[in-house]
Amino acid sequence: MCDERDVRYHRKIRFSFVLHQSVHLGICWDDDLWYQVDIFLEFFELVFVMFYLSQLRRVAFYFFLMNCSATAQEFADTIYSGGPILTINDTQKVAEAVAVGNGRILAVGDLSDILSLKGDGTELFDLDGRTMLPGFVDSHGHVVFGGLQALSANLLSPPDGDVTDIASLKEVLREWVNANQEAVEQAGVIIGFGYDNAQLAELRHPTRDELDEISTVFPIIIVHQSGHLAVANSKLLEMVDYNRETPDPAGGVIRRDADGAPNGVLEEYAFFAALVPVLADLGPEAFAAFAVAGSELWARFGYTTGQDGRSSGASVETLKKMAKEGKIPIDVVAYPDVLESRDYIGENVSLNYEDGIRVGGCKLTIDGSPQGFTALRDRPYFNPVGEYPAGYAGYAAVTMAQVQDAVNWCYENGFQVITHANGEGASDMLIAALGAAQSEFGDPGNRPVLIHGQFLREDQVDRMQELGVFPSLFPMHTFYWGDWHREHTVGPINADNISPTGWVRKRGMMFGSHHDAPVAFPDSMRILDATVTRRTRSGDILGPNQRVDVNTALKAMTIWPAWQHFEEEDKGSIEVGKLADFVLLSDDPTAVDPDTLDQLRVMVTIKEDKVIYKAATGDQDADSRQSPFMSDPVTAHRFLHAMYRGAGVEKSIVRCFLREELCQQLAKQ
Repeated sequence: MCDERDVRYHRKIRFSFVLHQSVHLGICWDDDLWYQVDIFLEFFELVFVMFYLSQLRRVAFYFFLMNCSATAQEFADTIYSGGPILTINDTQKVAEAVAVGNGRILAVGDLSDILSLKGDGTELFDLDGRTMLPGFVDSHGHVVFGGLQALSANLLSPPDGDVTDIASLKEVLREWVNANQEAVEQAGVIIGFGYDNAQLAELRHPTRDELDEISTVFPIIIVHQSGHLAVANSKLLEMVDYNRETPDPAGGVIRRDADGAPNGVLEEYAFFAALVPVLADLGPEAFAAFAVAGSELWARFGYTTGQDGRSSGASVETLKKMAKEGKIPIDVVAYPDVLESRDYIGENVSLNYEDGIRVGGCKLTIDGSPQGFTALRDRPYFNPVGEYPAGYAGYAAVTMAQVQDAVNWCYENGFQVITHANGEGASDMLIAALGAAQSEFGDPGNRPVLIHGQFLREDQVDRMQELGVFPSLFPMHTFYWGDWHREHTVGPINADNISPTGWVRKRGMMFGSHHDAPVAFPDSMRILDATVTRRTRSGDILGPNQRVDVNTALKAMTIWPAWQHFEEEDKGSIEVGKLADFVLLSDDPTAVDPDTLDQLRVMVTIKEDKVIYKAATGDQDADSRQSPFMSDPVTAHRFLHAMYRGAGVEKSIVRCFLREELCQQLAKQ
C-alpha cells in the first residue's frame, strides 16, 4: 500500500513533463512548489473522477440493481414488454423489456434479465404488439393557444377539417354557432381557427362582408392557420376602431377595399392588436381552459413534453396554477416574449420544473408567415396571390435594433433564445444579431434555436453551424403548403429546399421537427411522415434530397429536441436513469412502408409511468384527427361560459356594449 510519499512520487512520474519543461525555465522544484502542484493535481484528479463517474452512472446503477441484496428499490413498479421497444439509444437500439421504478427507468434489455426485478407488487404492462418509444418532445408549439384551436370552430382544410372553399367555411362556422347558440350568447364572441386561403378554391381570404353573413350582432374573428393573419367582421372592426382613417400599425397591415375601408383581413400586428381586447376580456378561467385543453391535445399525439413558445407571464402563471391542481398531464417549457416580458423571464428562468412547468428562456419573433406572404425574404416572392407591389419581399415585424437588443440581453444574462425567422431576410437578421452578441459576450452555452427557417439558403446553414444554432424545422410544411410554396412563394426550384433537413444532416447537425400547433394539429405521425417522405397534398415529392430516414426523423422528435431544451439527461431515449416517458404506437415505424407512416396512430401516452392518454378502442383515428370542440358541444358550452365568467362584466369590451341587459342578467349568476 502506498504512503503519502509514494503517491506524490507517482504523481511526479505521471506528470514528469511538467518537471521537464520547468528545467528549461530555470524553475527550482522545492517542497513548497511541489506542495502547490500537489494540491492542483488533487483537484484535477477529483474533477476527472467526477466526470468519469457521471459517464458510468447509468451502467453502475444497472449493475447495482441486478446484483445488490434485496431492497425495496430492487423490484420494479412496472415492467413493459410484449412488443417492439425502440430506445432511440444508438448503443442499444432495441430491447425486449423495460423496468421502471419511482417514475424512472431501472433497466433496459432482455426480458429474462428484466424479470429478475419483478416483485409481488410489480405490474406487468403488456404492450400487446404495439411499439414503444420514448415520449415525444415538442421542438416548437404553443400549448396554451393550442387549447384555443381545440376549443373553437374548426376551419381547417382536409385531412384535419372540412373547409375547402369560402362557402364551406361559412357553413362550418354557421353550424358551429347554431350548435353552441346559448354559449355564444353568453360569451358574446365567435372565434374560428385554422382557415387557409392557400387551400380554399378561391385562393383568397374571406372578407368582412362574408363574415357579416354569419352575424352582425356578435364580433367574429377567424384565425388563419399560420397564426399570423385573421379576418374580422364589421362588429369586431368597429370594436377595435379600425376604419378608413386608421393607419397600419408598425409591423402589421390592415387590408382595405378600393375605397380604403378595412376589408376584414388583418396581418401580423394589426391582427395581434385586434385580438388583444378579445383575449384580454376572456378572463383567467378561459385561459385555464386553453391550458388544460392544449396539454391534453398534446398528450393525445404522444407528447410528454410540450412547448409554449411566445408565452406571456399571465399564461405561464395559468399553466403553473393548473399544473399545481394536477390538470396539466405533460411537462411544459415556456418561452415568454423577450420584447414584452423581460422582467418575468429574468425572475423565472430555470432548468428545474415546478409541478411540470418551467420557463426555459426567451422567444423572439422577427417575421411572419411564408404561406401568407408576410415572411421577410431576401428576394421577391415568386408569384404571390393578392394585390402586392412589384418586387414585394415581405417585411420584418421588428427592427434590426430591436432584434440585436433582445439577443444581446439574452446572451448577457446567459438565457436561451429561440427565434422565429421564416424568410431568408429574417434569418440574415438573426445570424447578424447572434454573431454580434457572441463577439461581445462570448458563448454562454445557451443553445440558441432557430424556429422554422423555411427559406434558408445553404450558406445560412453553414453560418448557423458555426454559431452553434439548433435548427427547429417545420417539414410538415411540405405536406400542408408544399404545392403552394412551389407555385406561389418561392417557385419550383427553391421549393425543393424548404425546411432543409438534408442540408442540416449533411453537416452532422441535430435538428428538431415541429408542428407549431395551433398552426396545425400537433399530429406526431404527420410530422414523422412529412420529415421522411416530403410528400405534398397533391402527391408530389418536394425536395427528395432533403428527405431523411425514419430513425433520423424519430431522433428529431425525441432525443434531439430533448437536447434543445437541456433535458437530454432525463428525456428523449429509453435509457437507465431517465424518466419513464413513453408513447405506444399502433405499429413499428421502422418496419412499415414509409409511405404509410401517416397511418400510424398513437395508442397510449405514458408520463413517468402513468398513463395520461389511451385511445378509445376502435375509434382512435376519429379521436385524434377531429377538433374536440367540434365533436363535443358540452365542452364548447362550458368553455364559452368559462370565458364569460372569467371576465369582469362591468368592464367587458366584447360583451356589454352588445346587450347591456344580457350583461346585467348574467352578472347576477
